[in-house]
Amino acid sequence: MTVVRYERRGPVAVVTMNRPKYRNAQNSAMTYALDEAFYRAVADDEVKVIVLAGEGKHFSAGHDIGTPERDAHVSFTRKASLWWDHVGKEGAESRFARESEVYLGMCRRWREIPKPTIAMVQGACIAGGLMLAWVCDLIVASDDAFFADPVVRMGIPGVEYFAHPWAMPPRIAKEFLFTGDRMPARRAYEVGMVNRVVAREELEAETFALAERIAAMPRLGLALTKKAVNQAEDLQGMRAGMDSVFGLHHLAHAHNAETSADSLAGMDPRSMKAAADGS
Repeated sequence: MTVVRYERRGPVAVVTMNRPKYRNAQNSAMTYALDEAFYRAVADDEVKVIVLAGEGKHFSAGHDIGTPERDAHVSFTRKASLWWDHVGKEGAESRFARESEVYLGMCRRWREIPKPTIAMVQGACIAGGLMLAWVCDLIVASDDAFFADPVVRMGIPGVEYFAHPWAMPPRIAKEFLFTGDRMPARRAYEVGMVNRVVAREELEAETFALAERIAAMPRLGLALTKKAVNQAEDLQGMRAGMDSVFGLHHLAHAHNAETSADSLAGMDPRSMKAAADGS
C-alpha cells in the first residue's frame, strides 16, 4: 500500500496520508513519502496551493510508536539535517540524530514550502499530527476534529516541533500541555489555532473552495507573503525557542531511559489512549 497518495486537482495538489488502519500514524516511510510529495508539488509550476489530508476517520494520531510497520531502526536518505545517521548509534546519540532529521528537521523544511499549504483535519490530530497541521499555513477542521499533545504523560515537554506558544496563547498552551486533554475544533478556532470549522460532510468542499480562491493570487506574491509572516514568527523567537525546547525534549528522553523501561517512560499507544480516555 502507498503510504502517501498524490494527486492534482487543477491548481491544487492533494497530499494524503494513507495509513487509515493505524489512524495515519507517521512512520519514517510516511515522513519521507510526504517529503517527496511536497517536493513534487513545489516543482510543478501548475500547482499554486497544497492541501494535506488524512485518509479515513482521522487526520493523524501522531508518531508511530507501536504499529507492526514502525521503522525507527531503518536508515533513510537524510534531507533535513547534516547530522549523522541514527542507525548503528546508541542511546541519546541515536535518538537526537533521528529526531533532528525526521521530526524537527522535516517539519522546519515543510514550513518553508514556498506555496500556501492547507491542513484538512478530521477526527484525531494528536502529537505528531499536530506538527503536520502546524507546519501548514492554514487549518480547516471538521466539527468532529480534536487536537491533543499528551506527551507530558511521558514526562516530555511537548512534541519536537514545539510551536505551541505560537499556535495559541501561552496560558492556553500551558493548559493544553499540563492536562493533555483533547481540544475540540471549536475551541481551537476560538484560540486562533484553526482558521475555519465546518461540518464533517462539508470539509472537503470548503477546503478546496478556499484553496482555489488562494490559487487565484500571483505565485510570487503568495510565496513572499508566506515568507514575510514566517520571518515575523521567527523574530518573535519561534525558531530559537524550538531549539531550546528540543534540548529539553531530549533531556526528558534521557531521563526516562535511565529511570524507567525506555525513553518513552514505558508508554505505548494503548496506554496513552487509555490515559486520554480516563480508563
